[in-house]
Amino acid sequence: MAILAIVCFAGGPLLAAESVPIRNCTWCHGTAAQGFTTAPRLAGQRPQYIMNQLLSFKRHTRDNPLSKENMWDAVANLSPQSARGLAAYFSSLPPRAANDGDPALTAIGKKIYELGIPDSNIVSCLVCHGPNAEGVREIPRLAGLTYSYLKKRLEQWGEGYHAVAGPMPRIASTLSPHEINALASYLSFIK
Repeated sequence: MAILAIVCFAGGPLLAAESVPIRNCTWCHGTAAQGFTTAPRLAGQRPQYIMNQLLSFKRHTRDNPLSKENMWDAVANLSPQSARGLAAYFSSLPPRAANDGDPALTAIGKKIYELGIPDSNIVSCLVCHGPNAEGVREIPRLAGLTYSYLKKRLEQWGEGYHAVAGPMPRIASTLSPHEINALASYLSFIK
């Protein structure tokens, strides 16, 4: 991972899939960048979101345990230019849906995503993340991420990790475990 911090993106075209920085990322995020249980899919993610997250790892503001363990050192010497190059490369890859949530919970998850939970003062997720969970600018694409990753991130928001980022800590802390499971399940099936 330390090699990632040393290699700089020199500008111009996207990084090649065989480049050292890309290979370092794909060790955990998969060769097609589709993600694994604890490492999210990077393929098709919003470029601004990827870049912001890389820089938040570097600034130690994304402070959940796996970020501290895996990403803080990996990006310690990453330049903003290199972060832009990685973001451009990964966002250009086609994403695939994980399809690993509980199908029995998708109707509830879809309702939460589309309508929110008015009784809990939770706005619809699509207001920020888009009608197809595609994300907008620096707001992440949620469509098709793995169930376990989505569930864990919602739980961590609710526990106060990465609390500097907008409304998510308040929203996630209001969700019940069943609502989190339903929302993560639904999102894992969106293409």
